[in-house]
Amino acid sequence: MTTTSMLAEYRAGRLSPVEAVKDALGRIEEQDGSLNAFCLVDAARALADAAASEERWRRGEPRGLLDGVPVSVKDLLLTAGWPTLRGSHSIDPDQLWDVDAPSVARLREHHAVIIGKTTTPELGWKGVTDSPLTGVTRNPWDTTKTAGGSSGGAAVAVATGMGAIALGTDGGGSIRIPASFSGVFGIKPTYGLVPIYPASPFGTLSHVGPLSWSVRDSALALDVLSGMDSRDWSAGPRPHESFVAAAESATVAGMRIAFSPDLGYVSVDPEVAALVESAVSVFTELGAVVSVADPGFADPVDAFHVLWFSGAAAVTAPLTDAQRARLDPGLREVSAQGAEYSALDFIEATATRAALGRTMGAFHEQYDLLLTPTMPIPAFEAGVEAPPGFDRWTGWTPFTYPFNLTQQPAATVPCGFTSAGLPVGLQVVGPRHADARVLAACAAFEQARPWQPNRDPSHS
Repeated sequence: MTTTSMLAEYRAGRLSPVEAVKDALGRIEEQDGSLNAFCLVDAARALADAAASEERWRRGEPRGLLDGVPVSVKDLLLTAGWPTLRGSHSIDPDQLWDVDAPSVARLREHHAVIIGKTTTPELGWKGVTDSPLTGVTRNPWDTTKTAGGSSGGAAVAVATGMGAIALGTDGGGSIRIPASFSGVFGIKPTYGLVPIYPASPFGTLSHVGPLSWSVRDSALALDVLSGMDSRDWSAGPRPHESFVAAAESATVAGMRIAFSPDLGYVSVDPEVAALVESAVSVFTELGAVVSVADPGFADPVDAFHVLWFSGAAAVTAPLTDAQRARLDPGLREVSAQGAEYSALDFIEATATRAALGRTMGAFHEQYDLLLTPTMPIPAFEAGVEAPPGFDRWTGWTPFTYPFNLTQQPAATVPCGFTSAGLPVGLQVVGPRHADARVLAACAAFEQARPWQPNRDPSHS
C-alpha cells in the first residue's frame, strides 16, 4: 500500500496505524532473514508510537503529514535512542545516542513511525550493500544478486513492504542504484534541499532523500524533509511550492526533453538499453518534445575519485591499526589512495566539478530534463563490489555520480524487467532546484506505465 492510500484508510477509519506497523514488522520477521535489509528493529517502540497515532486518528486529530506511517532510516543517519554504527566495527555502540539528524527529526515532527535502521556498506563508501559488521544485503527479486547500495537496505525495505518510505543517502548514486536494482522509486534531491547533520565525510557530494512505492509518496516525504536546519550551513530554505502538488500535476506536455542513451561514453547492456528506449517513447506519447542528445562531457570519474577517496581517507584517518585491520578491504584500499592526493589534486578536481556544472547549466537552458538509463547493467552477484570486468564500483555506475558532482536532482523510476526478472530503472535528471519538475515528469511516467501491480517480489 502506498503512503497516500494508507493515510486515506486511516482517515476513513478502515485501517489503523497499529495494523500497518504490525504488517511491516511481520514482513521483516518473515523475509529479512534472507534479505538482510535491517540492522536494527525496535518493535516495542514502533508499536507504542503506532498506538499513540491510532488514538490521534480516532479523535480525528492527526498531527503532521505522515502520522502513523511506518518508515525506516538508513544507518548513516543519527537517530536518538539508537546507535548509528554505519556498518563498521570502528564505531563504539556504547556511547550517548541522543541526537536526531535533521531528516529524522522532521519524520518525528510529522509523527511517522520509525521501525528501525537499514543496512549500509561500511561508512557508505560503495555502490553495493555489504559490510564487515552487518553482512550482505540481497536483492528481493533474486537473492543471489546484489540489492545495490549504499542505500541497499532502504530499497529492499520498500520493495518488500517493510515500511512505506525509507530514508536513504546518495553520494554517487546510493539512492538511485539500489532503487533501480530493487524496482522502487528513489530521488536524490538538489543538494541542500534536505539538510544534513553531521556533515558527510564525502562533503557536498552526499544528499539525503526518500525511496518509496510511488512518486507521490516521495514527493510527500520531500515536503516533510525539506527546509533549513541551523546545523547545516549549506542547506537552503523550504521551497514555496508543494512537491505533492507537483507530482499530482503529472505532466510533461510541452517539455523539451533530451534522451542520452549512453552519455556519449558508456557501454550499456542491450536488454537494459531496449527497456529504457521503450520507456523514453512514453514521454513523446505524453506530449513532450524528445530529442536524442548528449550533454557533451567526458567521464568525470577521475575527479570524482579524488573527492570521494579523499573523504574516505579523512573519515578513516583517526582509526587505530587494529580498527583499520577490521575495515572492508576495499575501503582500506581507497582510503590509502585518497591519502596520497594533494591539496592541488583536490582543487583541480573541484575545478573539474565546476566546469561540469557549467556544462549542465548550459545544457538545461536548451532542455528541461535529461533521461538516461539509471544503471548500464542489471543487478549482479551479491557480496562483491563489482562484476567481472570492473575494478571499483564507479566502473559500473557511470550514469549516477556525474549528477552528484553537479548537485542536480535525479530520480529513478522502474521501467521494466529483464528476461531474468530483474528490475531496470530510467533516470530523470533536472537542473538544480527543479525537483518539482522531476517529480512531475516521473509521476506522468508512473501514470502511463504503472509498476506497482507487478512490483512485489514476494509474489513474483
